[in-house]
Amino acid sequence: MSDSLLKWRGEFPILSHCNYLISNSLGAMPRGVYDSLRTYADTWAGQGVSAWGAGWFELPQTVGNKIAPLMGAAENTVLAHQNASIANSILFGALDFSDPRRDKVVITELDFPSDVYALRSWLPDHMRIEMIRSRDGVSIDVDELLDAIDESTRLVSTSHVLFRSAFIMPARAITEKAHKVGAQVVFNGYHSVGVIPVDVGAWDVDFYIGGALKWLCGGPGGVFMYVRPDLLPTLNPKLTGWFASASPFAFDVERLELREDAYRLMNGTPGIASLHAIQPGVDIIAQVGVAAIREKSKRQTALIIELADEMGYEVVSPRDPAQRAGTVTVNPPNAYEVSNEMLARDIKIDFRPQAGIRIAPHFYNGDDEIRAALLAIGEILADGSWRRH
Repeated sequence: MSDSLLKWRGEFPILSHCNYLISNSLGAMPRGVYDSLRTYADTWAGQGVSAWGAGWFELPQTVGNKIAPLMGAAENTVLAHQNASIANSILFGALDFSDPRRDKVVITELDFPSDVYALRSWLPDHMRIEMIRSRDGVSIDVDELLDAIDESTRLVSTSHVLFRSAFIMPARAITEKAHKVGAQVVFNGYHSVGVIPVDVGAWDVDFYIGGALKWLCGGPGGVFMYVRPDLLPTLNPKLTGWFASASPFAFDVERLELREDAYRLMNGTPGIASLHAIQPGVDIIAQVGVAAIREKSKRQTALIIELADEMGYEVVSPRDPAQRAGTVTVNPPNAYEVSNEMLARDIKIDFRPQAGIRIAPHFYNGDDEIRAALLAIGEILADGSWRRH
């Protein structure tokens, strides 16, 4: 089968020497990062402190504006931050939880733990959490989740795509129900933007926090946060800093007047090197197009499931392509040990407890790499090499 997206393989050096099927954890580094970081270094070396006035101060917004079209966000509504725990803490600390009639936050058992840690640390004592449990370890009963969102709900905090199984949560339906009862929603978009269509504008999403390091191939240190513009004035961050000031160079220690735009949720000096490293991957994803990536992803994840079925391995991901994002979790016998032997053979995957081996091809992977990975699982089990781990 002809695959026009494979023309991009040469842009990712790691693909020349290993089978890289782990873009749901860390996307392959684009070759352009070398030039982007050199530009950063040259600017710092040549301009020194003057670099702040030559684009560094605006760089979180510049990067955010590159990501915004990939998630259906308007210009200047997405801002880059350093990691999800910081971005979540900024948001949770800025929300008003004072209404005693709204004392509930709804989450799910399959959300990423770091999100829940941050949430719990910022909730006032009177707030309670209702956790929706999973019945199969793969999905969340959507009706049960929607029923839990009632007039006592202040916030729903959940993943758009579940990290263990790649189950796609119905973002539009969750947002609609929350708004119907006067609640708000924050989505974790780490496993969605760049591999499935996202449209925060059309879905009327309140808050959306994602990362560039996975499907956007942006590397560590790149997180983006979308806030619906009309909600910005309602947010009063406790985790803040001088970049959030309307007059940062006034150096006023008596009062902080917050900006009215997305910089309202900034804090201190950003990591400029990371903001340079993010951009080549985002630029490539924009050129390839999420629609093309999604079509290929559905076909390749279906291939993983087909091969796993043939080999008799449990599949811990949705079989319906409409409910499945870019990852398939396969759970063969001795999955942890098998995963370590696969890594030793330079097949890049990962293992998650209570799930199995996550296999995540991106647009730059060929079908032959998927077949090789599944065949390797069989070989490792057959030859006993898994016992080394």
